[in-house]
Amino acid sequence: MLPFTPADATRINIKSVNEVNYWCQILNCTETRLRNAVIAVGSLAADVRTYLNR
Repeated sequence: MLPFTPADATRINIKSVNEVNYWCQILNCTETRLRNAVIAVGSLAADVRTYLNR
C-alpha cells in the first residue's frame, strides 16, 4: 500500500514530488516518462495512462 494518495486522483500534478513518486509507482514508469507524457497529453491520469501503454 502506498503511504501517499493524491487529493485529486484524476489529475497528475507534476509540481508535487509526492505525486510524481506516487504516479511513477502506479503507472510503473520513470519520472522522465511521466513528465514527458504529461507534456504530450496533459495532466488527466487516464490520458497519461493511455499514452504510456501505447
